[in-house]
Amino acid sequence: MGYVFDFKDAGNYDAWIDKGKNRHCLSLEIKLILDLLSPEKGQRVLDIGCGTGISLEPLLERGLNLTGIDPSPYMLDLAHKRLGNRVDLHRGLAEDLPFDDNAFDAALLFTSLEFTDRPAKAIEEACRVAKDRVVIGVLNRYAPQNMFRRFKSLFFTNIYTQAHFFSIWELRQILFAILGNVPAKWRTTPQLPFVSGPWISYIENIGLVQKSFCGSLIGMQIKPVPKFRTRPLALKIRRRKIYKPRGLVTEMRNKE
Repeated sequence: MGYVFDFKDAGNYDAWIDKGKNRHCLSLEIKLILDLLSPEKGQRVLDIGCGTGISLEPLLERGLNLTGIDPSPYMLDLAHKRLGNRVDLHRGLAEDLPFDDNAFDAALLFTSLEFTDRPAKAIEEACRVAKDRVVIGVLNRYAPQNMFRRFKSLFFTNIYTQAHFFSIWELRQILFAILGNVPAKWRTTPQLPFVSGPWISYIENIGLVQKSFCGSLIGMQIKPVPKFRTRPLALKIRRRKIYKPRGLVTEMRNKE
């Protein structure tokens, strides 16, 4: 099941988001995820591990059919306060989604895969319920900011003590082991999490800059293309005798 956020975690998460520097980083991360998600009006989108609804909030005005699921009742309470009845919220696990195959056009895992016991199973479930694309946002193992977070968590217990940080290569390896060589693309942001401002935001959103391996968040888009294995089969054809009708003249000659 992984780590489930308790009441204290839920409150601390929203308080952390309210800080100016963190809000700047979050806006860059959300923009990257939305660019990869590319939702269209009327589509069904599932946010797996929706937390307090931070990642769903920017999607509200896009005419989407939104659904969120999270194992923490405390996070869902805050999500309901933030989103109201505009999003269909469920309590459940990423590794065992209570939805039918292809029930959604797209699925999103935004900083939730880090807290699952079985990330491969969570990705498999996301690909099962989403027919067009799956977008994953995870904390980058090799980002300087996350290296500091991991080091700090060795001495001070915090939420990052419970998190598993991913690399781009590890994430791709998991995906290809499940789905085969499916179309996938990735980008990262932010590269400079401790600096903010309009010029920094402009630089952070340049495509070439986002191909860095050092961004704090890895955003990856997957298109779960179905694959079928085929082999030729030998066909047996039965030849039928050609019917030759006998005319009246032929029958009279035979009688003679």
